[in-house]
Amino acid sequence: MKRLRLERWCGQLTHARPRAASSFTLRQAERHLPLRASSRLYSTEGLAESVPPVGPPTHSLEDARSPYPSPLSEQALKSAKLSALHARLCLPAKLPLQTLARTLVDASADENPDFNNANLGFVGKAIINYHASEMLIAKYPRLPMAVLFEAMRAYAGPESLYQVAKQWGVENTMHPGGEVDPGFLQWTDDPARADACGRNQKWGFDRPEDHVEGGEKFRRGWSSRVVYDDEFGQRLHEIPAPKRGFKIPDEIVAERRMEYEKARNITYSSFVRALVGAIYLHCGRETAKSFVKAHILSRSLDIDKMFTFKAPLMELSKLCAREGFERPVARLESETGRLSRSPVFVVGIYSGKDKLGEGVAHSLNYARWTAGMNALKAWYLYSPGADPRVPSDVLVEGAKPWKPPYIDIGELIIDPR
Repeated sequence: MKRLRLERWCGQLTHARPRAASSFTLRQAERHLPLRASSRLYSTEGLAESVPPVGPPTHSLEDARSPYPSPLSEQALKSAKLSALHARLCLPAKLPLQTLARTLVDASADENPDFNNANLGFVGKAIINYHASEMLIAKYPRLPMAVLFEAMRAYAGPESLYQVAKQWGVENTMHPGGEVDPGFLQWTDDPARADACGRNQKWGFDRPEDHVEGGEKFRRGWSSRVVYDDEFGQRLHEIPAPKRGFKIPDEIVAERRMEYEKARNITYSSFVRALVGAIYLHCGRETAKSFVKAHILSRSLDIDKMFTFKAPLMELSKLCAREGFERPVARLESETGRLSRSPVFVVGIYSGKDKLGEGVAHSLNYARWTAGMNALKAWYLYSPGADPRVPSDVLVEGAKPWKPPYIDIGELIIDPR
């Protein structure tokens, strides 16, 4: 049996001489087509009419890298990865693949605002924050501002949106270019380039003390955070930490790792926000709202674990005095094993005949403290229902008139930090 010399075949393909397009015959065209395409040609009638004019490759290996910083819009129609992402997310047919490809181009990869996702991300960020805030306020009208900020960050923060994008199966590349598949999320972790492109811009007002040495020592109350800071109650500009002496290599590695993860989370969150903005522009307000509700607001969040009380019994006493309730009294309801190694005490907090909360612990004091904390959580986590009506529901044609929900008058004890 005669051996097949595959190296000769490879040499013929790599060292093929370019010919004129007019002299390029059908048999030569089949030689440059893939195996499936050539087999399809043999089983099709009207072969000469169905074959498009195919020419030999005219570019060399030196021209493999594209001069453009991001893929062209025409490549989006040929990307299988991009089409799979469009189908996996059940995106509307009105959203073209070219726009979906633009949402995957971060501002750090392409500085041109006509080709990156900065403008779409600005629109999507406003939509996500609006629906998240109205859902939290309508569902939990008594939430303190500190817990409300953390709940907003848990739903719409960069860390949460990064997890959403990873669950969608979005892959990234840190070496963007025109030759990269449009289905990849293109970005770079260079912080100077990201800041120059405006990727890290936030909403809010600049604090005057942030530009003064020692500005971190100024008092930041919750009212000032609502006025000045961003939607999560964080500063717009981070105050650099004071320089310390020599750092061991482990600290340097950990610091660089944190910087990389922060840039990565911002990049993935910008893609999710840009996708919501693209859906809003192409498909309308209701489609964007349904997408945000299905992919972002549907995630479970244990808000009761976000509460921390320094003096729950004192705060509960002030709450009862403000609302006109009777003074809260702790009562021992049951106990077991008082003289054993593992005693259990059940303490209830009562205001008159009404039971406000209950706590179980291995000591009487801690059981009373737990009962007071559970009573405060029951007050702050009051909800009119699992799916309350939000202000955006009245924007639908034929909707009922808006009825304002009950909003609490505020917190009792505000943390001055």
